[in-house]
Amino acid sequence: MSERGLAGRLRAQLASWEGFLLLVVVLLVALNAVATPYFLTVQNQINLFQLSIEKIIVALVMTFVIINGEIDLSVASVMGLAACAFGWLFQQGMPAGLAVAVVLGIGILCGAFNAFFVVAVGLPSLVVTLATLIAFRGMARILVEDRGIGGFPDWFNRLGQQPLVGPFPMALLVFAVLAAVAFFVLQRTAFGRRVYFIGLSREVAAFSGVDVGRVKAAVFVASGLVAALAGLLYAARVGSVRGDVALGFELDIITIVLLGGVSIFGGVGTVTGTLLSILIVLNLRNGMALANITGHIQTGVLGVLLILSVMVPTIRGWAARLFGGGEAVR
Repeated sequence: MSERGLAGRLRAQLASWEGFLLLVVVLLVALNAVATPYFLTVQNQINLFQLSIEKIIVALVMTFVIINGEIDLSVASVMGLAACAFGWLFQQGMPAGLAVAVVLGIGILCGAFNAFFVVAVGLPSLVVTLATLIAFRGMARILVEDRGIGGFPDWFNRLGQQPLVGPFPMALLVFAVLAAVAFFVLQRTAFGRRVYFIGLSREVAAFSGVDVGRVKAAVFVASGLVAALAGLLYAARVGSVRGDVALGFELDIITIVLLGGVSIFGGVGTVTGTLLSILIVLNLRNGMALANITGHIQTGVLGVLLILSVMVPTIRGWAARLFGGGEAVR
């Protein structure tokens, strides 16, 4: 490739939203590395992911949901319900292994419940999942009331608290596998193309012979299943459950996905953008913690990021003009 062609390709990559996010990641990593010599250690990087691992796992499946032109506000409540259901079932005497299987089934049912009202009844997913956000959280609180339930088996707690392979804990390995699967399915399969197609235009997709209802149902069921898995991993990491498990996590999850370049209107976005956004949010939180910024202010900053993330199409255009003119590459 000629030098001019290579330069043009580089400008195109930088003009893409993913290229812009990569520059932000590099900047944040550099600032944090200067702030403390321990930032770039392997253990600190693992801790960086471990403290938000459940959120970033759910962000992967939320990428599918939003690209498909929908929203799932109930994911954090499904996480809480899954964790509390596991604790309650274990407390009632059910073997922990069987309780894990039952809880994953509950996650599938939660996703199917959302899918029914969105696909079969035809209600907006914003309304449906806002209602189930409240309903699933209420069910979680009914199961455990105001109590905390713990005392889980050692093998279960080790899944969330101790390294499984080398220095890497179970949840981080699960995230890595799910990220690879999500990238492959969304970018390399017919199902992924249908997810995009429906997000761009549900009517055109249906007219073209795409089974819109089946694809949307599959996406919502996957969202429920992954959220339940994340709830179990949270219970294993903390070692106990309460009715407020994962309360408010949906804000961080949706912020990550939209900041990654996924359009709130559907049809646009990539798993790569979500992964880069994850790195930005994790490094930003770490940097604010190093600066002794309180958790409430950190949440406020993420709220501002959520507003900015909705402006991604506009910011994308600015980046395109800054790095060579023309329309930005999606």
